[in-house]
Amino acid sequence: MQGRRQGLPPPVMPADRSAEQSSLDLELLRLIAKQGRRVPYPVGLSALALALMSTSVVPVGLAFGWLVAVYAVLALRWWMLGRLPEMHEEPLTHRIRWAIGLSLLNGTVFAASLGVAPWLTDFQRTVQTIVLLGLCAGAVATTAGHRVVFQAFLWPVTLANALAWGLGGMSGEDAWLDVLLASLIIFFALILVSLAKDTYRVFAESVLIRQQQIKSNQQLRQALSQAESAMAAKTRFLASASHDLRQPMHTLSLFGAALAKRTMDEEGNLIVSQMNLALQSLSSQMDALLDISKLDAQVVPVNNQVFALQPWLSRLQREFQPSAQRKQLVLRLDCPPNACVESDPVLLERVVRNLIDNAIKYTQKGEVAVEVSQSQDEGLWRLAVRDTGMGIPEHEQARIFEEFYQVGNPERDRAKGLGLGLSIVTRLVDLLDLHLALRSVPGQGSSFTLNVTAADPADIQPGQSPRTGSSLPPIRVLVIDDEEPVRVAMQALLSAHGCQVQVAGSTREGLLKSMGLPPDLLLTDFRLRGGEDGISAVRSLRSAFPGLPALIVSGDTAPERLREAHEAGLTLLHKPVSEEQLISAMQAALAGQRREVSDVQPVRGGAASPV
Repeated sequence: MQGRRQGLPPPVMPADRSAEQSSLDLELLRLIAKQGRRVPYPVGLSALALALMSTSVVPVGLAFGWLVAVYAVLALRWWMLGRLPEMHEEPLTHRIRWAIGLSLLNGTVFAASLGVAPWLTDFQRTVQTIVLLGLCAGAVATTAGHRVVFQAFLWPVTLANALAWGLGGMSGEDAWLDVLLASLIIFFALILVSLAKDTYRVFAESVLIRQQQIKSNQQLRQALSQAESAMAAKTRFLASASHDLRQPMHTLSLFGAALAKRTMDEEGNLIVSQMNLALQSLSSQMDALLDISKLDAQVVPVNNQVFALQPWLSRLQREFQPSAQRKQLVLRLDCPPNACVESDPVLLERVVRNLIDNAIKYTQKGEVAVEVSQSQDEGLWRLAVRDTGMGIPEHEQARIFEEFYQVGNPERDRAKGLGLGLSIVTRLVDLLDLHLALRSVPGQGSSFTLNVTAADPADIQPGQSPRTGSSLPPIRVLVIDDEEPVRVAMQALLSAHGCQVQVAGSTREGLLKSMGLPPDLLLTDFRLRGGEDGISAVRSLRSAFPGLPALIVSGDTAPERLREAHEAGLTLLHKPVSEEQLISAMQAALAGQRREVSDVQPVRGGAASPV
């Protein structure tokens, strides 16, 4: 039980103890090998000093013969100790024995130098003793205090030294002093043994701690890798599930929009209306997943501008007023008319919308208030959404910003959403570089506060022209989608808007159908059969019809898909696409194409060249 004698904690399992001892022995061999390449220089100089001192009482050849023996042992140790850690074919116990044998050989050679002690003067003997005891003290560090390796060098040198003084004190007036010195040498050796024991304990603990740290780091890296893999798997799952669910939803929404344009009786209109409302609710929940994917893909640009808060918030109040009235809640707005901020109005609106929507969902009675006030810092406006709802316990306030986490909704009531609203809010707040604060008391309500940069009302830019209505000019539209129900539904809807629609299941089919009648607009799915995708389809069609306006429609919300479309400069619509979204995007694409044409200026010679 060598480990227990060295001060190590008692083992739990013999196998663990054997593994620990093996690692300690290997580290010990590495340390001894490292020290074995440093020690020869100071030890060699000490041996040279002893040899020179002994030449006064013994022949020079004998003194330097001993010196040659010392150097030979040092050279052997230098060569052999350096190889021991790498001799993996030999058991560790054998290599430790060789280290012990080399230490014993070294101690024996230095002990031989005391053979000349009786003929040295007292001063020379004292110098000799100091040098040899100094080497013994140094061996504590060079052997890490290992009990056997250290003592194999210590006791030959110490016993020979004590014996030389003791035998010299058997006669003479100061014999008692020589015997006392011999006793002190033995006592000094015992002190070194105790120090060596402590040194080895510290060495063993440091080795085990370092190995435990390495093991912990490996476990942390493995856990991090597993977490990253799980996050990537979650992203892939959400993207795949979203795509597979959006495809039939998209088809249903197109058929629902086309059906709503047909003449039906009152009961039929009610059924279609309720069906479209259910599809819109499901679509809004899918859009929440899409927002997460967009933000994680880092493809959401920030377009800051100066705008007034009062009319901006009044519009939101009007939109949410019916939801509040259905729950008999008061939706109150308190905003100074001079409140003006600089931020991205679209992204900030998503933040405030989510906060108001959450407040209405989780408030059963009382009011939801949107309050704007001047911050103590005049450069900020404080925008707060306050409710008198159920409140949030302190221990859950940090968790409400996690994805899919909801307070007080164990039954997963769909009316309360998916639990992504506040997760989207935190991402948007970080993107806009805003500060969001939460104060909540259970049973009394919650307050979410945003600090937005204040701006001068004089910096407000003139408003953009209002959106064009939901009508389309009579245009030719090419639809490429590998699913026939989507092609049929898209053709039915666009035909109801007066468009001439051609449908194709692949890029090649779309090119063939377009040769006789070039399209004015291309609508293509992102995922197509045969390894094709919407981006390559757009490039192929544009090579035949330069400048062709194009929109990509996809149910794939994976971050890499979002980045691909963003980098290609194409508008990406996500299934299910509502009628209003589709028509608005088509109008924007046609308007963008008209702007490009208007930017072409006539130059000398009558040719045209883009500016």
